[in-house]
Amino acid sequence: MTSPYGRGRPLHLAAAVDQPGVHDAGAHVELTRLAERGGLDFVTLDDAFARPGPDASAVLARVAPATHRIGLVPTLTTTHTEPFHLQATVATLDWVSRGRAGWRIDVSTTEGEARLFGRRYSAPLDALWREAGEVADAAARLWDSWEDDAEIRDVATGRFVDRDKLHPVGFTGEAFSVRGPSVVPRPPQGHPVRVVDATEGPARSTAARHADVALVRAVSPGQARAVRDLLRAGAAGAGRDPDSLLVLVSLLIDLGDGEHAAEPGHGGGGPRQTAQGPLYRGGPVDLADLIASWYKDGAADGFHLVPVEPRRDLERLVNGTVALLQHRGLFRTFYPGSTLREHLGLARPANRYAGGAA
Repeated sequence: MTSPYGRGRPLHLAAAVDQPGVHDAGAHVELTRLAERGGLDFVTLDDAFARPGPDASAVLARVAPATHRIGLVPTLTTTHTEPFHLQATVATLDWVSRGRAGWRIDVSTTEGEARLFGRRYSAPLDALWREAGEVADAAARLWDSWEDDAEIRDVATGRFVDRDKLHPVGFTGEAFSVRGPSVVPRPPQGHPVRVVDATEGPARSTAARHADVALVRAVSPGQARAVRDLLRAGAAGAGRDPDSLLVLVSLLIDLGDGEHAAEPGHGGGGPRQTAQGPLYRGGPVDLADLIASWYKDGAADGFHLVPVEPRRDLERLVNGTVALLQHRGLFRTFYPGSTLREHLGLARPANRYAGGAA
């Protein structure tokens, strides 16, 4: 639906479904279904090498057949991981979910993670993000290495693929090289949606060049708007349409203290900075007011909300905050399409090799 705010821009909402210490995929299915009932654009699931627990992409592959519309975005780090395997993992999730996959691109910064792979030192942050950009570029080329109609499955002739529509890929970066084509046909979305937390400076160039969605942790609309303007300018400088990059404010939310909403740091006081990031405490109605205010102010294209108490806060978010935003006509009441790109209003990228274009 068309929003009455923000020059017709639709509001986008996403949520994290992380549940520390929970290793049962069924618990993630339950939370994702709840988020889907609220019509959220996508859920994220974090991951890291130095943390016990199941692989985020594997968990969301289990969630995919148990859900129908909502986007599924696991974190996959580009550090210490083979780019060829990364792109194949994301492409496979896109197939399993029928076009609802995303990829939250992250880097591994700790010495502990480096030692897991036999490396003595972790690289500087700017080098890690530069490598992440190269991995994103290589992945896009590999997703395009199969044209959309390359897979023919002709039983009569025994031909599975049209070899003329497979394309070799030779990508050489500063620290790796990749050869293709991919082992997975082009994903349903062409390029699954790429998400980057662009709060820190070194990640912004990668986000501006390669991300479809950038997350920004901010404690005020002015701070969020300033980073959004930088990212959009960076996207334009990289030859992209700035409107092809959505910027969502990422907030920790604690919706268990609605009665303290009028106190500084709670509800009407806005988010406050904590060691874990900007934290918003208040009730569901207070959060709806904040989202509406920041969004109308042009601070962001939407919000990525990280519940402090996953089950309690996500339920209050969906049944309270989202319901109120829908009642105000600020957030849609149904999914406009079937793929994550369609939810976000992002075009499906054309294949760079189609029709001999490359």
